[in-house]
Amino acid sequence: MELIRALQLLKLNSVSLAWVDAVWGFEFTHTDPLDPVIEEEIKEDPDVFKTIYKQLLPFSAEDDDDARSVWVVFGENGVSAKPLVAVLSYFILRAKAKSPSLEQRLCGLQAASLYLLLLKIPGSVANKVYHQILFDTCLNMPLKCWPQDSGKKRKKDCLKSSQGDPKTGKRSKPPKKVSEEMEIDDDEDDEEQGVYFSPQDLLKLREGIVLLVRTLLRLLERFSLRDKPQSADSCVQLFTQLTNFEPVIGDLSFSQERNVDQLQSLPELSYHGLGLLCSTIHGEGDECRRRVFRKLLYVILMMKTQERSKPCLLAPSQAVCGARDQAIDIYVFHIVDKQREAALPLLRILVQHICHQMVEKSEYRVSGAQAVGKLMAKMPCQDYAAIIKWLYSYSRNNKVAFRMFALDVALVLLEQSERDVDDTVDPELAVFLPHRFLVHNIIYNHRNDVSPTVRGHALHCLAQCLELGSQNATKCVHELFSNSAQTMLESGRSEQTLKRRETVQKTALTFRTIELTKHKSITTTHRSVMNSSLQNEETLTLFKKHVSDPKTNARKSALETVMSLLKHGVISCSAENLSILSDRCRDPAVSVKKKAMQCLMDLLAALPENREVQEAWLRAVLPAVMDSESSVQEKALECLDHVVIAHIKSQGKYRDDDTSQKLAWDLLGLMCEKCQHLSRCFSKSFSVWAPQQKFTPGFVNGLLSHTEGERAAAAWLLLAKIASCSPKLNYGTVLDTWENTIRSPVVSVTMTCHILSVLGDIASNLNDDTKTRIVDDLMGWLKTFSLPLEVISSCVDTLVRFSRSDNTQDTLRFLDRFCGELVSVCESYLSAVILQEKGAENINEDLLVKHLHTLGVASLHCPSKVGKRIFLVVQSVLTPSEQPVPAEGDELPASQPLSQFKPNSMSTVVRAHAVITLGKLCLQHEELMLKYLPVFARELEVGTELAVRSNVVVVMCDLCVRYTNTVTRYIPNISACLRDKDPIVREQTLIMLTNLLQEEYVKWKGALFFRFAIVLVDPDPAIVDLCEYCLVDLLLKKSPLMFSQHFIECIFHFNSYEKHKKYNKFLQTESEKSRFSLKGRQNQGKRFRIYRFLLKNFTDEQRFNITTKICQDILATFVDSELPLDSDGSELLADTFDILSLKEMKLTAMSGPAAGEEPQEDEMAMAKAVLQVAQKKLVSQVQKRNFVENVIPIIISLKNMLEEQHSPVLKHLMAYLQVTMQEYRSEVKELFAADEQLAAEVEYNLKRFEKEKQQQMENQLASFTFSPQRNATNVGGQTGFASPLSPRGTKGPAQTPKSADALRRRTFAGMSFISDVNFITSSVLHLRSPEQQKPVPRQWNVESPLVQKLRSKKRF
Repeated sequence: MELIRALQLLKLNSVSLAWVDAVWGFEFTHTDPLDPVIEEEIKEDPDVFKTIYKQLLPFSAEDDDDARSVWVVFGENGVSAKPLVAVLSYFILRAKAKSPSLEQRLCGLQAASLYLLLLKIPGSVANKVYHQILFDTCLNMPLKCWPQDSGKKRKKDCLKSSQGDPKTGKRSKPPKKVSEEMEIDDDEDDEEQGVYFSPQDLLKLREGIVLLVRTLLRLLERFSLRDKPQSADSCVQLFTQLTNFEPVIGDLSFSQERNVDQLQSLPELSYHGLGLLCSTIHGEGDECRRRVFRKLLYVILMMKTQERSKPCLLAPSQAVCGARDQAIDIYVFHIVDKQREAALPLLRILVQHICHQMVEKSEYRVSGAQAVGKLMAKMPCQDYAAIIKWLYSYSRNNKVAFRMFALDVALVLLEQSERDVDDTVDPELAVFLPHRFLVHNIIYNHRNDVSPTVRGHALHCLAQCLELGSQNATKCVHELFSNSAQTMLESGRSEQTLKRRETVQKTALTFRTIELTKHKSITTTHRSVMNSSLQNEETLTLFKKHVSDPKTNARKSALETVMSLLKHGVISCSAENLSILSDRCRDPAVSVKKKAMQCLMDLLAALPENREVQEAWLRAVLPAVMDSESSVQEKALECLDHVVIAHIKSQGKYRDDDTSQKLAWDLLGLMCEKCQHLSRCFSKSFSVWAPQQKFTPGFVNGLLSHTEGERAAAAWLLLAKIASCSPKLNYGTVLDTWENTIRSPVVSVTMTCHILSVLGDIASNLNDDTKTRIVDDLMGWLKTFSLPLEVISSCVDTLVRFSRSDNTQDTLRFLDRFCGELVSVCESYLSAVILQEKGAENINEDLLVKHLHTLGVASLHCPSKVGKRIFLVVQSVLTPSEQPVPAEGDELPASQPLSQFKPNSMSTVVRAHAVITLGKLCLQHEELMLKYLPVFARELEVGTELAVRSNVVVVMCDLCVRYTNTVTRYIPNISACLRDKDPIVREQTLIMLTNLLQEEYVKWKGALFFRFAIVLVDPDPAIVDLCEYCLVDLLLKKSPLMFSQHFIECIFHFNSYEKHKKYNKFLQTESEKSRFSLKGRQNQGKRFRIYRFLLKNFTDEQRFNITTKICQDILATFVDSELPLDSDGSELLADTFDILSLKEMKLTAMSGPAAGEEPQEDEMAMAKAVLQVAQKKLVSQVQKRNFVENVIPIIISLKNMLEEQHSPVLKHLMAYLQVTMQEYRSEVKELFAADEQLAAEVEYNLKRFEKEKQQQMENQLASFTFSPQRNATNVGGQTGFASPLSPRGTKGPAQTPKSADALRRRTFAGMSFISDVNFITSSVLHLRSPEQQKPVPRQWNVESPLVQKLRSKKRF
């Protein structure tokens, strides 16, 4: 018959029995080579296996008689199944060899299909055809025979997973970069070398795979795997891997049963096979479904599983994402709908495992969260609430990836409709159903997370809640910021700490329910007695803190959240709230600056008519144009162009209903009113745009059409900026407007100044007659002295610009003529009022100020026209009226300090303007400057008028630019104003001195640096912020060694210690010493505020060197008796040890990542982590060597000296050792081998610290008693809500002191610490401030156990 003739093509009779026995003996794991002659004869017919398959197929039909007769046919014709299986296995295993050819792959697939067909025939088990190893090998054939590089970059799709070992919770070591693509299967890379497959070849291989899969599906319909769990796992593995083998055309559906032959794509066949495996023929109970769900887990997670290796991530390609969606939408939902009661428990487990095996990569988290949302939508309310409860516990796990994913899931669930509580829901689970729980207890609860990554993501999710279509989510966010909700935010007033469980975390390999109570978790605990100040803490204040978070991403997320809150009206758009965004445009981080600008752009787009938002936008974007970072400048220019310039059109095209046009003009109008001080920044924008030829004639003409009407001021503002770079202006329009302006009885200050600026720009293009007419107009206008001061300055500037010509002499004659005329007019008026008798009786103060101002601005351009009489007139404004005045030509009398003038001679306003005018005169006349510099300096010291002192500071700093060498001697007088009683003078002085230091007109000499540093403790927080900005962002960048060079002397200076031969030796008056002194215990907090700020901005190299320098220049001088150990020396020494104990002294290379922070997933971050570990090890060795060689000998000597004198500084020394030796806990005896007593004392104190820490922890934990009702209230905000965690999860750590000062007091009182070692090594040991309570400390016991032992021996 045909079957036997087909079998004869395999030459079974020619195969030796020994070879067959050997194949079976190797359990189909290895075969000896088949006789080459036999193999060639078999290969002569390329379709031999297809022919046999076709002839054997009828015997596998449903007809039992035919199915049973096949074995009879074999027996009658002497065909044995044993050699047949052996030959088939040979071709199957050849296809798995290294670099198989196309022919070998096709033969292997066909042989495997034929073997599976044999298994389908009843009686195959009885005839010993089934063999588990061969069966599993056949199941591996599709993926083994399909070329791995057919997708060109197939291997690169496998990304390394950051999942650590689930048993230990440890992260795997970062891989080498070159091995990323080879990590899955090294053999496969070699297999594909030198093998090329054409599209036709790939089509043939696909046909072979389809045939094998269809045969397997037919087999599974009748062949039970109930007792073959390993084979069942192999089937599931094959089907799940084929789900993303190729895209599916059309929609997949399980709605109707279809024959295997009707299924075309491999994903369709795969899902059909997974459905078969869930049937009862392959097992009872949940085992089959559990097995399938476990494998589908990795399809949903977009991971690839391999034997003997961890799952690896697949690149989220279209095929991978499609397989994920099909697994959920088609298969899982079909099983749940068809077998609901049995599948729901597995659905809950599937959700838990998706969460548990989620990685930290954002794209995978988002995909996983969507999957969880889909799966939870299928759950009834009871199961849904139970999962939310589990998710709440999951969200407090100590793994960053878990907490991040919990936030993503919560955000996805908020997009769904809120569940209503029905009768099926347990009362204790009802609290988990509302959206309010997700917003308040999961998202908002993590805004203060220990990990900055989670903090930032929580704030981002909170912002996204307002963007969702769900009204419930928006309402819940509104509740957070309402007064009624403040009492429900216990989570915001809690202390968070990492709780470590003793039970080892279970692995997630078994598909079972995950109990999070046995995991390391981050829990929220509450004090039994809450601090009332914390209870009344405002929610918005927390966000102001978050925008100053140390981590860049957290700050950006906080800005996004604040923007959303403002955008949706959750908080009001007040100037204070908007300043949160605008202030961040000057953040140290470039990305934060850009984010702040983008947030303001989004807010402005949402609220274009809000004047407060418009003003905040201007205050943020315009200064960014002058930022030091070019990318920030580009972002600011882009914003200005997009919002303002792009929407300027001609008058005829303007429409009131066009929001963009109206917004552009509103912003320009604000720049003419409230934001005039930003004009300089706006001008910078046009200097950048001018070379780009951005302003075409059409743009300029359109702008000119707005010069009349309500938008005239804004139009002239823009014209003033572009006139200098415009190709051509319509001069007629400008001149007509000028004519109208000078004839108008009402002068608009801003618009007039802009018109004058345009006139100055076009002056060179006007004819002589027009110039003469405009100059006459200007002079006539100025002589009226009715103009505002700003317009006077603009008129004089325009007059000067009209004087410019190619001939310098002509320019000077022009200025002497017209500016000299103004000076003469002012001199005549001032002489008549001041120098003549009874001239000041009916003085017009406003007129007098305008004459003084005009005199000042005009005299700068005609110094030759300024005579001594003018000096006398201006001086007379500041001198007593009864002082005799010499005649013209006499020598000027000796100048007197301004503070000696009679206060009633002139008002403060007049005197302040007189100072400015006098300063301008000094700029042009050196002899006058030499005469008045001592007067100005004296005024700064004893003057009482705020405006006068402020102007004197400005004048002296301007003179320093003109006469640097002369005025430098008076810098101490100027810097003394940094401690002025008026904040305005202090701020003005700080700004002016910073400018001088930036331009290097002034150097860091004398006490200047220390006076700058003392501003860091100014009573005005705004001045403190300004000082920090000036020091760090402006001055430190110019002089990177500035802080480290002055740090040692800071210790001497702020303690007013002058006994050192080198430090603190600059000259100061007694009043200056007392004004800038921070000596005494009452100022310890201020001193350490300065120390910490300076150290925080040190580099690691500077920290390392400063430690050595402190030991040599301070500690060693006491050891060598160069400095006396008196009361002043004791205070200095105590400060020194306290500084050495600061956490800011610790090298950043020695510090680990932030608490709760995990390394990032990308390669660069992991490589950086490896480098940091190596760097930390190296730095630790160098630091230890320095400590042993340079520090320990001095410490031992100093300790002996302090013991001899019974000095109270000894407790500071021991506290320093207590903190330092935490890093060398096991090496105490080795390091202090030279002093056994000190080693014993340090060892004793460390042991006592550990013992007291443990005791305090036990006492504190015992004091917390949480009933289920109380805990429920704290967590959920409602009564009757039980915590999702077990009672073990509610234990909290011991309470830490409110400040490090309390920690210091406890340290000094016998080393009774109540916080853990990590806190001790990272805490700052502050000194107490006078405001804190001063409990009586216990006496410090400096006797070690060794001393006590020696003393006890002497007694006996």
